[in-house]
Amino acid sequence: MDLKQKIGKRIKELRKSKNLSQEKLSELADIAQNSLSNIETGDNFFTAETLEKLITALEIEPDELFKFDHFKSNENMLEEINKLLNEHPEKIPEFYRIVKAIIL
Repeated sequence: MDLKQKIGKRIKELRKSKNLSQEKLSELADIAQNSLSNIETGDNFFTAETLEKLITALEIEPDELFKFDHFKSNENMLEEINKLLNEHPEKIPEFYRIVKAIIL
């Protein structure tokens, strides 16, 4: 996934987390709905002006658009978790309790 796709996916994710349709977000950001659609799919990129409008309409800080860690594959996330736990074995019981609470 390239940067345009990641940012588009993140915008879509943020839009949905705020229960906004593409139509509503495009209205709030004062951009065409088809432009928003193309941004979300990664087909088009945005100008700095459009970026500012989207950030304002979504009521987020700019860095929120660049939080992609959760887009990693399960395999990559497991490798990273294992590395972190190997580096901090004292955290294993706490990690275990958290994971168990989430799953059960």
